[in-house]
Amino acid sequence: MVSAMLLLPGIDAIAKWLSGSISAGQVTWCRFLFQALFLLPFVLKARGLFVTSSLWLHALRGALLVAATLFFFSGLVYLPLADAISIFFVEPLLVTILSAIFLKETFGWRRLVAILTGFIGALIIIRPTFVDVGWPAMYPVFAAGCFSFYILLTRKLVAKEDPIRLQFYAGIFGLLVCSALLVVASGLEIRSLTVVQPTLTEWGLLCALGLIATVGHILVVYAFKYAPVSVLAPFQYVEIIGSTVLGFLLFGDFPDGATWVGILIIVGSGIYVFHREAIVNVSEEQIGISPSIRQ
Repeated sequence: MVSAMLLLPGIDAIAKWLSGSISAGQVTWCRFLFQALFLLPFVLKARGLFVTSSLWLHALRGALLVAATLFFFSGLVYLPLADAISIFFVEPLLVTILSAIFLKETFGWRRLVAILTGFIGALIIIRPTFVDVGWPAMYPVFAAGCFSFYILLTRKLVAKEDPIRLQFYAGIFGLLVCSALLVVASGLEIRSLTVVQPTLTEWGLLCALGLIATVGHILVVYAFKYAPVSVLAPFQYVEIIGSTVLGFLLFGDFPDGATWVGILIIVGSGIYVFHREAIVNVSEEQIGISPSIRQ
């Protein structure tokens, strides 16, 4: 999960870089196109990967990822990269609560406090955003809501589905849903859903975005295959570190003192959960409880 969170800000950096010339809808379409193309050889090599009994859940998962991606990329038009991702990180708190409601996962008060602490760190970072930007700051919030349910479906499906198949179908259904949106909006002049002819350089960047998305989300799926949502949720805050670095290097958005305080709080909450989980695992091994039973 940490590896994925350090990698995935590259998607958002490229999307923001292209936002002046290519719409959020077209970038989203290309993201799913390249994901499906990158994974197709693996699926063809192992023909059984096409077979699934949960096709409608795959379709719903793909649609949720399209919505989350489209909302987030739309927000990047107006927001600095680090601010957009920081607002998005109401998601770990949402997904932890939803996992308890829908997946019946349990977590102790210490883990909940750590997640809330990380959320407070995110709020410290985004403190001026609603004043400076206004309603576009809600785009990452809508993205977080969609992505929370996407994560729940991932956790539900990964228990019986191959991670490569999960992401291949996410790419296929994401591409279909996004294609339908672009076709419907073709004559409506909706800014976020316009289509243009990318340059060769822009195609290269879109291809790189698709590759990062494919690898990063496969890492996320494998993480959820081996650990509960409530354990992994705080580690998603690590993405703020990568977005802060890329935001400074590419767009000159250097974090101020309060932002660094927020980042330290976020990282600290993740480290605490990791430490706490290690203690719980040791205790269960001593009394002979299998981690798989607990999860």
